[in-house]
Amino acid sequence: MSSVSVTIPIACWRDNTTLDLDMPDEWQVTECIMTGHDAPEMTDNKIKEAFAHPLGTPTLREMAGGKQQVVILFDDLIRPTPAYRVVPFVIDELHQAGITDDQIRFIAAIGTHAPMTRAEMVKKLGAEIVEKYPVYNHNIYDNVVEVGRTSFDTPVFINREVASCDLKIGIGGVIPYYAQHVYNGGGKIILPGVSGMETIYDYHVPFYDRIKDKPIDPNAQPGIPAYRLNLEEAARLAGLDMKVDLVQNNRKEVVAMFTGDFVHTHRCASEVARRHYTTEIAPPADVVILNTYPKEDQPMKGLWFAVRSVKAGGDIVIISHSENGLSHNHYLFGRFGAEYGGPGWKPRRHFQMGDAGRIIFFTPYLSKYDMNNYTGDHILFVKSWEQVRKILEDVRSGPASVAVYPYGGIQMPME
Repeated sequence: MSSVSVTIPIACWRDNTTLDLDMPDEWQVTECIMTGHDAPEMTDNKIKEAFAHPLGTPTLREMAGGKQQVVILFDDLIRPTPAYRVVPFVIDELHQAGITDDQIRFIAAIGTHAPMTRAEMVKKLGAEIVEKYPVYNHNIYDNVVEVGRTSFDTPVFINREVASCDLKIGIGGVIPYYAQHVYNGGGKIILPGVSGMETIYDYHVPFYDRIKDKPIDPNAQPGIPAYRLNLEEAARLAGLDMKVDLVQNNRKEVVAMFTGDFVHTHRCASEVARRHYTTEIAPPADVVILNTYPKEDQPMKGLWFAVRSVKAGGDIVIISHSENGLSHNHYLFGRFGAEYGGPGWKPRRHFQMGDAGRIIFFTPYLSKYDMNNYTGDHILFVKSWEQVRKILEDVRSGPASVAVYPYGGIQMPME
């Protein structure tokens, strides 16, 4: 039987390879790609230019002059940021300012995620960096110090090692958050990145209760939500000196980069991201295939496309090739027993996406833990594309319309 095929990227932090999704040739398949799908990777010279022209701060080389201890923060593998691409340039700027290797350390801004292993640190930073510099995990429960309280009444506790350094640099990415016009990056490298659990919990739970019935502050920045302003106040209290914010393409390559004050870098990177990640939503389809690359450890954060693209009673296929499965460790919202979890955890038994008739999770790395987190007779778990195709074909005797989002983890709907 002849077929039509769509190639999708998979296994972001393992093989970073591709997978062919073969479907019957009579099926009408639409591949939905983002505006910046094939944007070219930044050259070394372009990266150097970004460091030479920071936003709202002196250059990193100037800032480093006379400093004694330097910390470089980076996000973990839950985020697809290719930190290894820009770290050598950060080190070079520091060396040019007279900073020696023994004055530099790295800290994984993991927030409430699991500690990183050496192998994971190598994937994020490169083997040479891990061999040459100390790289520490952040601990949300110990060795944090209070640096103040935001105007939203959030107490700010940050990593003790970070607080002890007189030059603080962050490297992160700016990508859509739950496929909306809200972006990661900027001051999030501090909150939740290297904040204590008391701060993170307040920011994610009580803070929202405190502000939900309050009128909009007329002095607030227009268009900037309170949660963003709150975390930026926390980052300011923590003394974050410089941020490097990246935008990437469908191949996880850096296509735009901003350095300088973390508010400026976030706003400018977000403007680029708003154009770059935008994707036209497909007309309602019988089958919606959403590949969660390159955020395969957080497959739920790209599902809004599927809800808006599927016909009533249709099928949604969610694809993840993370060895960690469908649920990464999360000390705030994670589940740690049959009936209990972190302080922000709530029981979630029935899982539904819009008007979909069935939801098919396709991952080679199944676990009973994950299957217990997504329950319902309409939910299926399979380990191969062949199994997915059989399920889809068994209930259809004629042509089907199919919408494929090849890297839904960073795609954003076009309004």
